Formats: sequence, C-alpha cells, structure tokens
Amino acid sequence: MNEAQRACRPLAITMGDACGIGPEIVARLWLDQAIHSALVVGSPEVMRRAMDCVAAARGCAAPPQVVALERAEDWLALPAGAMPVWAPPGLPADLLAAPLGQIDERAGRAAAVCIRAAVRLAQAGVVAGMVTAPLHKESLALAGESYPGHTELLQAEGAPAGQPPAPVRMMLANDQLKTVLVTIHVSLRQAIEGVTYDAVLETLRITHRSARLWGQPAPRIAVAGLNPHAGEGGLFGDEELRIIGPAIEAARAEGIQASGPHAPDTVFMRARHAPPAHPGEFDVVVAMYHDQGLIPVKYMGLDQGVNVTLGLPFVRTSPDHGTAFDLAGTGRADPSSLLEAWRMARQLVDAYAAVLPDDSSAS
Repeated sequence: MNEAQRACRPLAITMGDACGIGPEIVARLWLDQAIHSALVVGSPEVMRRAMDCVAAARGCAAPPQVVALERAEDWLALPAGAMPVWAPPGLPADLLAAPLGQIDERAGRAAAVCIRAAVRLAQAGVVAGMVTAPLHKESLALAGESYPGHTELLQAEGAPAGQPPAPVRMMLANDQLKTVLVTIHVSLRQAIEGVTYDAVLETLRITHRSARLWGQPAPRIAVAGLNPHAGEGGLFGDEELRIIGPAIEAARAEGIQASGPHAPDTVFMRARHAPPAHPGEFDVVVAMYHDQGLIPVKYMGLDQGVNVTLGLPFVRTSPDHGTAFDLAGTGRADPSSLLEAWRMARQLVDAYAAVLPDDSSAS
C-alpha cells in the first residue's frame, strides 16, 4: 500500500451499546464537523435516531445525512459532511425496539457484532484503525459473550488466523498521565492473584514496545507496588520483594528503563506531566490492577481520557467512560472523550506508519 492509499483510509467507529450514549456522541462528532475520514460500523436506523436526537437538543434544523452503505469501502463516494454507516451482517433486526437507557440483550449482541466487523476491516486494511464507543458489560453478557469487555474481546478477535491471541494490555491516557494495567476486568481478589512475575514482565515489555511506536524509544516506566507503601520492605506484604521487583530487574536486563516498585499513593503524582510547573519524572506508570491505575487518570477529567489497547496488530482507542444510560436519548451527552479517542487513534496511526515502513499497524 502506497502513502496516498494509506493516508485516505478511514478510522472505523463502532456505535457501542445502542441503548446508551454511544450513538449520540458519535452523531455529535458529525454534527459539530469535528472529524473526517471516519466510517461508522453500526445500525443506520439507530444512528439516524441518534442524529435526530442530538440535532433536536442543539436546535439544528438540517443535521448531517446518515447514509447506509452496502460495502464499507463505499464511504469515499459520499458527499462531504454525510455520515457513512455500514451495517455488518448479524445485527438484530429489531434493534430499535431495545429501550433506551436499559440493559438489553439485543444491544449487547449488536455491539459485539460491530466490534468483530471492525476488527475484520482493520485486518483487511480497509480502515486504518478503530475507535469504539462504550458498550455495557451486562448487555454483552446477556448476549452470551464470555468476554468481560472490549479489551478481552479485541484480544481474541485480533489474533491472526490459526494463531493464539497475543498478550494485550489496557492503557488509559490523557495529556498529563499514561497508565498501563497488569490486570484488567477481574475481581480485586483475582487481580491480586494475577500479579505474577510473568504478567508484570510482559506488561513492561508491551509498554516499552508500544512507546517506541508512538515516538518514545526509551520510555521511563515507573512500576507501582501492589501494597501500601509498596510493601514497606515486606511489612505490609511481600509481593514487591517476591514478584514485582524481580520482574523489574529482568526488564532492566533487557534494556527497558523501568524503576520501582514505587509507593502507589505517590507514583502517579510524580509521573504527572504538566510543564513548566510540574514536569513528570516518568513517561508512563504500570499499575497492578484496574482501579489503582484508572482512578488517577479519570480524576483529572472524563473529557480527555482515552483508553488504548496495547499489543493488538492494529490501532484501537475508546473514550474512558461508560454507556451513561441516564443520559441516553437526551442528546446532551458530552462527546469530548470520544473526540480525544479519535484524535489519538489518528496520531497513533500516523506515528506507527513512520516507524513501520512495511505498513504493519502492530502496537
């Protein structure tokens, strides 16, 4: 694929849970003319409803046209400003009947269908990467999906045919802080059990490789401890001595600039990069479990946080919030985080292309 062909590929945006705010925040991006070169993977009927809802809430008499595509590749033929929507095979025929603001099996099934279809488009090179609007994990479970969220489903679907899924990690990032998780969507008890030598070392390797692709060949990686005060020399737990510390040493032996384990109650403040007053000591923090790593980023504001899946063979980002059922159907949901996810996906696609001349998008 030459440079011109690469540059014109769109990003796929999945509509998310049809009963949540996903379709509406996607519609806002078109209504505000905030993005270009993007293709919506979802239900044209749901997206028309969302566009009408958002347009009414904002007093827009002539919202952008929502156009159903027979083939994803047909998006280029649309007039400027129109929203191209490709409905993948397998969407529930009665999706509009699923009530807004409620958990529904049909919405969960549709969300999974759209994710799988977007992965296929990315693998085929039709799209440059994918941005996923929020889904609801309970709706996903009702649809019979065994995956607890986007990350695990993408890991399974992103593996090349005949190959086992590659290890992936979840990163949440904004302009001031990046955090990567060792464990993701499991109970806290399971997360503690999941903090193993291999898991920590693999997380450091994935973080290091990914940072190289986004332009940091030698990232300063801080590793948070699991226990208060990083165990205080074994007084409050010995995982830092038995597991985390040895994994850090092994990573350093491989040339990875990792340090720690650091006290988890201060390492995120130290890593926060807000120059000139507060230049960060680290480029990214590896956290042991979901809330340890995500609370600091989300506390800075949900409007700028972006979820990035590291380790996939293509770019994938998403907003850092959920389906917000209480706002569904009002047209008032804030699309800022989705817009940041789109911008970061485009930046990552461009950055990866600069260091991967073979046109691979592996992250």
